[in-house]
Amino acid sequence: QVHLVESGGGLVQAGDSLRLSCAASGRTFTNTFMGWFRQAPGKEREFVAAIRWSGTSYADSVKGRFTISRDNVKNTVYLQMDSLKPDDTGVYYCAAHRGGRITVADDYGYWGQGTQVTVSS
Repeated sequence: QVHLVESGGGLVQAGDSLRLSCAASGRTFTNTFMGWFRQAPGKEREFVAAIRWSGTSYADSVKGRFTISRDNVKNTVYLQMDSLKPDDTGVYYCAAHRGGRITVADDYGYWGQGTQVTVSS
């Protein structure tokens, strides 16, 4: 059974940094796009970043501030978040792509339970 488990969320102040981790078990995702999405209260889940091998993609709102990376040996994906803003607040989800568009949540087949990130002003 496949599990994705996120960790690293928390309450920080604007300008601070956080590093999220997503540990996968049950199968390897070496050749699969892995993505991060976030969902703020009352809003739809939105794409944040994705990675496959060394290729990455970012939402415009996080470019230059967030960095996605992966360790295929540990089967883990990371999201380094710098210069955090209050608008970055939300639940952050890790997901494994199943085909189609990497920026669309419906095109991901496995999801973690999410980790809360709260950025105070």
